[in-house]
Amino acid sequence: MEYNPHSTAFSDPLDIEGVKKRSAMQTIGSILPFLWPANNREMQIRVVIAISCLLLGRIANVYGPIVLKDLIDGLEALTTGSRALDGLWVLAFIYGLTVLLPGALNELRSAVFTPVSEYAQRIFGLQTFKHLHQLGMRFHLDRRTGGLSRAIERGTRALQQTTSLFAFNIAPTLFEVAMVSGYLAYAYPPKYVLVILAAVTAYILFTLLFTEWRTQFRREMVMQESRATTIGVDSLLNFETVKYFGNERYEADRYNDALLHYMGAAVKSQTTLGVLNGGQLLVRVACQLIILIIAIQDYSAGLLTTGEVVMLNTFMLQLFIPLGFLGSSYRMIRQALVDMEFMFQLLDTVPEIQDQEYAEPLVVGSATLAFKDVHFAYDPDREILRGISFVIPEGKTTAVVGASGAGKSTLARLLYRFFDTQTGAIEIDGQNIKSVTQASLRSAVGIVPQDTVLFNDTIRYNIRYGNPNASDEAVEAAAKTASIHDFIASLPLGYETRVGERGLKLSGGEKQRVAIARTILKDPPILVLDEATSALDIKTEREIQAALLEVAKNRTTLVIAHRLSTIVNADEILVLDAGRIIEQGTHNELVAAKGSYAEMWRRQKEAADEIEKIQKILGINELHLPQT
Repeated sequence: MEYNPHSTAFSDPLDIEGVKKRSAMQTIGSILPFLWPANNREMQIRVVIAISCLLLGRIANVYGPIVLKDLIDGLEALTTGSRALDGLWVLAFIYGLTVLLPGALNELRSAVFTPVSEYAQRIFGLQTFKHLHQLGMRFHLDRRTGGLSRAIERGTRALQQTTSLFAFNIAPTLFEVAMVSGYLAYAYPPKYVLVILAAVTAYILFTLLFTEWRTQFRREMVMQESRATTIGVDSLLNFETVKYFGNERYEADRYNDALLHYMGAAVKSQTTLGVLNGGQLLVRVACQLIILIIAIQDYSAGLLTTGEVVMLNTFMLQLFIPLGFLGSSYRMIRQALVDMEFMFQLLDTVPEIQDQEYAEPLVVGSATLAFKDVHFAYDPDREILRGISFVIPEGKTTAVVGASGAGKSTLARLLYRFFDTQTGAIEIDGQNIKSVTQASLRSAVGIVPQDTVLFNDTIRYNIRYGNPNASDEAVEAAAKTASIHDFIASLPLGYETRVGERGLKLSGGEKQRVAIARTILKDPPILVLDEATSALDIKTEREIQAALLEVAKNRTTLVIAHRLSTIVNADEILVLDAGRIIEQGTHNELVAAKGSYAEMWRRQKEAADEIEKIQKILGINELHLPQT
């Protein structure tokens, strides 16, 4: 099917298979524990102090117009001689405090609460990061790294924004509305409270309903932004492939298409925002105008003093200024909840592979590895392994060969418990690997994979990754065993040389030798070589083969191989075909049997002989052996 770069088809980053989408209330409920860290007394004290500062500031804010009323009425009384000047100085001083305290307490609250907000953001991000590493390989194979990383960054930032806005904008504003309404209901006719409550209700309902409707555009923006990020990251990570096929224009078109759809959603979002702001302004002005008209009428009837008219107008200004922020705060919170929705969906995702409730650490003695009637399928309708049974005794090496797709690499994935078998069992020293902890299992198994991916850090860091506590001497000893020390020493920065994104600054063979050194440093009792020399030329392969034989000595070793020349010394060789073992024995036994293995050996030997002839003719010593 021809791909259309302008297609909008894209998996919604907020949609994870098997996980229900969360409602806004569910997301809010999940945020609350981060606002009150259960096991951190210091953070709890900070929250209490911050809330106290907030309440005191709001009380002072409400009390200010009342003091101003008394001050203005006092000034009028002063002209008639019925009020002493000293009392007015006191009121002026109190009014100054009511103006100063809200701002000062707000700054104190911000200083006290900022560590809580940052702590919540760190814990939230760390919790998500840990959970991602607990999720199975199937999840990570299905997700897109660019969109995933962008969604996590957006969600973590949204948590901090939400906690600050909810705790210090929305809740305090509603508290202030309640205090003003209570005071007016107690001291003045009900009509003032009714107007205020009607206006506030209309304002909040309009804001909530309109913002809910606008959320669809925010979700579209999130999806298209993730789509653009995914396309950009994938394209840059595979820049060599892009250049191989001259598809720079094609990639630019895909990226531009995503940006166009993002732009369309962003324009709709911004346009509807203008309508929302206009509606909010209309409600605010209408309420202030109605209150002012009623107050003027009551003043003319002698029911209100000048100070009370000023107080009512000041109350309106003080209420609707934070209500204006309430509208924008709710809008920002609603947007942040959309951003966090995916994060909490990630946390709701149950890991496919989990330790059993009473799992014990693996106890390795002889390190005997056994596959017992193992059946496995990635998809129910396509079985990969069909009744695989074999045993690798202590310190022995068993090699597995076969055509691509026969199920060789699946054996390594099952041994690491990246997936679980449907039926049958994998045992180490008689212990079913499903009944032991994953951490202890994986610490006992080392692997040199077919496709080595390195961290964008130094060579020393990548080798030491096999044992983070290893000394520099141990790192260099492992590099010598893997025949890469001399190469590293020849580099200007030596072991401090950075390898680039995914190790692209190194050749395939160099990356493979770093992987071998990393596994040597881990020093596991069980070793898996998953086509460990597939990226090496014949000369380098022969150099490393001796090192691998040394590494495998006295270790239970499973070798997955394409090149049969690398496994002629294996204690046993298994030939896989369509998920079944069709032949097994030593190299000599299988060659003598003249079956599938013998035919593979013949073809590869002929290819090797042909390459040696070409080498002699061309006077070179490095050509790759074709894989079978």
